[in-house]
Amino acid sequence: MSATVTARRGGRLTYAVLVCAVLVSAFPLYWTLVAASRSNAELARPLPALLPGPRLLDNFRSVLDEAAIGKALLNSLVVSGSITAGTVLCSTLAGFAFAKLRFRGRGALLAAVVASMMIPPQLGVIPLFMLIVKLHWVNQLQAVVLPGLVSAFGVFFMRQFLVQSLPDELIEAARVDGASHARIFWSIVVPIARPAMAVLGLLTFMTAWNDFFWPIVALSSQEPTVQVALRQLGGGYVHDQSVIMAGTLLGTLPVLLVFGLLGRQIVGGIMQGAVKG
Repeated sequence: MSATVTARRGGRLTYAVLVCAVLVSAFPLYWTLVAASRSNAELARPLPALLPGPRLLDNFRSVLDEAAIGKALLNSLVVSGSITAGTVLCSTLAGFAFAKLRFRGRGALLAAVVASMMIPPQLGVIPLFMLIVKLHWVNQLQAVVLPGLVSAFGVFFMRQFLVQSLPDELIEAARVDGASHARIFWSIVVPIARPAMAVLGLLTFMTAWNDFFWPIVALSSQEPTVQVALRQLGGGYVHDQSVIMAGTLLGTLPVLLVFGLLGRQIVGGIMQGAVKG
């Protein structure tokens, strides 16, 4: 009886902690909505409002007038979608090769991939910019897309997942049946790796969507991504925080949509990795 009571108390405490964590995590997004629906004067009050106001659509119109946010959203969707698709595909292919195929130099190549994760990306900005200048790609979206199509973290992540989740016996059975490496990959590896691919896809999409440093170097204000376009908002002697927050809210909605579409796969992938660990 006492054990049951202790378990119930532990359960209630756990749920209370989880509810508090959710509220703390969700409050910045809620405050963005509140600030985007208020005026700059209302936000400057000593006690700002904590409920959404009536100016959300007006602030959205101001965002569209001050920055090419529509074109920026389209560019960010193209860039982030292309980088996500390329990274997930290349990382799954490379992860499968490192996890289950035997070839000369596999250990050295994997060590080189892991070591490349320790190199700060800022060190490659100057040579990368010199390369896109020679290719005449400045202010073109491929200058942002192509450098992000391969991720060392993604290769290592998929390799670790497939080592644990893909049985060697399944691959050997497919080889006995005469399946090629391509057939094994598409018919066996991809269905098994789908949860990890969803997790990697969301992480890659969020990273590409929020990237500011390289797009502002390679692109101009005439061909911006969302993060580059947002810096044009709220200009003037006094920054209009409500307009900035409205633009931020517009830039956050696609990420929330992607999470809503991939949420079940992401949770499944995380839980599967936790159980296997």
